[in-house]
Amino acid sequence: MSDRPPDSPKQAAVPGWQPPRVTKAAMGGASPQVEVALADVRSKIYPRSVAGVFARWRIAMVYITQIIFYGLPWLQWSGRQGVLFDLGARKFYIFGMVLWPQDVVYLAVLLAVSAFALFLFTAMAGRLFCGYACPQTVYTEIFMWVERKIEGDRLARIRLDESPWNLRKLRLKAAKHFVWIVIAFWTGFTFIGYFAPIRELGAGLLAMSLGPWQWFWMLFYAFATWGNAGFMREAVCKYMCPYARFQSVMVDDDTFVVTYDHVRGEPRGGRSRRVDHKEAGMGDCVDCSLCVQVCPTGIDIRDGLQYMCIGCGACVDACDQVMDKMHYDRGLIRYTSGKAITERLSQSQARKRLFRPRVLAYLAVLGVIVVGFAIALAMRTTLRIDVIRDRGALGREVAGGQIENVYRLQIINTSEVPLEIKLSASGLSELSIVTADHGSEYVHVEGSSNRLVPVVVRAPASDMTPGVHEISLLAVARSSDGSETSVAEKSSFFVPR
Repeated sequence: MSDRPPDSPKQAAVPGWQPPRVTKAAMGGASPQVEVALADVRSKIYPRSVAGVFARWRIAMVYITQIIFYGLPWLQWSGRQGVLFDLGARKFYIFGMVLWPQDVVYLAVLLAVSAFALFLFTAMAGRLFCGYACPQTVYTEIFMWVERKIEGDRLARIRLDESPWNLRKLRLKAAKHFVWIVIAFWTGFTFIGYFAPIRELGAGLLAMSLGPWQWFWMLFYAFATWGNAGFMREAVCKYMCPYARFQSVMVDDDTFVVTYDHVRGEPRGGRSRRVDHKEAGMGDCVDCSLCVQVCPTGIDIRDGLQYMCIGCGACVDACDQVMDKMHYDRGLIRYTSGKAITERLSQSQARKRLFRPRVLAYLAVLGVIVVGFAIALAMRTTLRIDVIRDRGALGREVAGGQIENVYRLQIINTSEVPLEIKLSASGLSELSIVTADHGSEYVHVEGSSNRLVPVVVRAPASDMTPGVHEISLLAVARSSDGSETSVAEKSSFFVPR
């Protein structure tokens, strides 16, 4: 039997899928409740291991996310690191694509895609990201697996922590923290490897010749991983994560969340398998408290939907195992909607209500943004020029009856092959353009680099109207494979009086 206090009449009237409501009578004697809440903050949670469908999904997501995180920096592409965010050179390498500061619009689009994807997934199935792909959840899962392998499952860990310090306890604790620190340090090293070439970083680490900022961020990220996944764990999800606080505005009665079927489960209570619980007036819940024991945040899902629930489904797996042993139907705790519980809808009926107007609007907006983003990337040119006028010499007449304007061209080659670029100008009759240093109309720019080139644009002074005239500067690039890319940029040509 559970030691859970009986519900008051007010609380019993609240549907199981809603958070329990606090009455004024309860507020009158709030002091014990406040003390219990404070004790919960300080108490350590010992989650019990569980097997099942959702446990396998969580393990699969751990493998997928960590293979991507730890493996990406080691992949090579065209003789360099495949994914590298070189902040010093202000270039982001993502396999065959090189992004420059001028490409910040792509970052804005990615943020918009992430935001609408978050709205969409939360409106459909609650905190899917939190339960399966959030770094806090993933590393907590890894650290808890190490803890179970070294110290044992829930009861063994409780007994170990309550026992006095001895050689065995010291050995187990030291082994656990050693493995934790190794994982955390490797995580910090990999994180830095996204911003500095990881192979050179590894050589510098072995030679102890890393820079001060590299040491700082590596150790900081390692310490954060060790602290968050090893000690803070559920506290991050319950008290620090902002997503837990504003998710309620994206969840409604048709959202699929981890839900306790209070209609079927109540009144709860222990019983023998040989007892016909329906004849005895009991619900399917045997009040075993396994759903609480396996919860990584230590909540009781039977109290209703709570912001602390990360939607990991551990309680679903535990409850299904108990239902199998009692020869009851599975699904006492399941992913379903609030209306499915109150209106007794089947899972297929509840799923049909997932695609409601709000979800369809999210899908439409997300689809438009993703398609537009893909088209923009496909049409992205590998050549860019920025024209900067030389304000020290707006326009002057030179020998030969020519008007001369001086410009500086910032030529950016975003491809990884060198380009031979031919410059030209249009907009006025008989315009000519040459580089100021070599007097040539050709410029060579290496791959994934930029070059600042001063150029001189001349036009005949005869029949030129004084003032400012609009012109276009054209750059035509030919790569080593014979392909051509052209880009034009407008500027102004000043004719003095």
